[in-house]
Amino acid sequence: MTSPSSRFRAAIAEIDATNAKDPRQDVIAGKPRPREVIYSERMSDCLSRLYPEASEALRLAARAQHICRWQIPRDKYPLGREGYNAWRSACRDHHAALTSAIMRRHGYAEHDIAQVVKIIRKEQLKRDPESQALENVVAVVFVDHYLDEFVAAHKDYDEEKLADILRKTLRKMDPVGHAAALGLSLPEPTRRLIGIALK
Repeated sequence: MTSPSSRFRAAIAEIDATNAKDPRQDVIAGKPRPREVIYSERMSDCLSRLYPEASEALRLAARAQHICRWQIPRDKYPLGREGYNAWRSACRDHHAALTSAIMRRHGYAEHDIAQVVKIIRKEQLKRDPESQALENVVAVVFVDHYLDEFVAAHKDYDEEKLADILRKTLRKMDPVGHAAALGLSLPEPTRRLIGIALK
């Protein structure tokens, strides 16, 4: 990995400072921290493991993947697939706009900003290597840190329904992502669920 530029370090610092305003707190090692700060750090850590030669654009996109997500509450949109898709679209627009503004403040050229926006929106998935890399990282972070929480919150879902939901996530990944997910140290029920979803 090349040494980060001063503008990259400044942009990351602003992303982190912005996410530090998240009013939602998660407890890690007995200490409450802003949820989106935790998420963004997990994204960067996972990216560095899976793609150690990642470009600045990809590293910025990973760090800003959920920037200020709390400002677009899911419950402001209707239940069901249509409402969920509308919420996800609004989130992508929000994250892209905030990240673009941060990058401009730190002197990035418009073509660099456009690439980060493209990655955050995960445009041309399966065709653009950096969009695909981010999708892999998103899914691995979800499986590693949030899947068990999701399962616990949906005790009314049977194993097949959970596997079908997970299958839709895994379908967006490529073999690099699948191998990374299966290589995680996971509880046996979670590994079984992934195995069913991959069939």
